[in-house]
Amino acid sequence: MGTLIDARTSQNISMSGQIAIPISSTPARFGTLGLVTAGAGPNLRVQFTATVAISSLAAVLVPVLIEIYRGQGPGRVLVYSATETAPAAGALLVASRNIITVTGADYRPPNPGFLAYEAFVSIPGGVPVAPTRTGPESLNAAAYSD
Repeated sequence: MGTLIDARTSQNISMSGQIAIPISSTPARFGTLGLVTAGAGPNLRVQFTATVAISSLAAVLVPVLIEIYRGQGPGRVLVYSATETAPAAGALLVASRNIITVTGADYRPPNPGFLAYEAFVSIPGGVPVAPTRTGPESLNAAAYSD
C-alpha cells in the first residue's frame, strides 16, 4: 500500500467563460506545480489529472494536444501526451463546448527531493479555425511511495 507524500493543485481558471484565449500550434502552459518528494521510498510515482475547456464556433473536428512535462525550461521531460479530437457539435456560428480531462502517471521518476510538473495545450499543425480556451483549467498531482 502506498503512502501519500505530497499533493498539489494548479488552478489556472476556476469557472467557465473566464477567459477567451485562442489555441495555437505553439503550446500554451495552463498549469504548473511542484511536489515535495524528500523522504520518498524507491517506488515513487506521481499521478496527475489535467482539465482544459474549449469552445468553437465552427463545425469541424479539431485535434487538441495535452502534454504533461516533468521539470521546467529546456531540460524538461515529456511524461504524458494525449490528443483529443474535439468535435464541434452544431452549425456554423453555434458555439460548441468540450471539456477535456486527461489522467496519467509518472512511474518511478528520479527523486531529487522536489519535482515540478507543467501542463500545456496546443493544436498540432494548427488549423484555420482554432478553438478557444474558455475555462476551467487545472492540473492536479499527487506523489506516492512505498
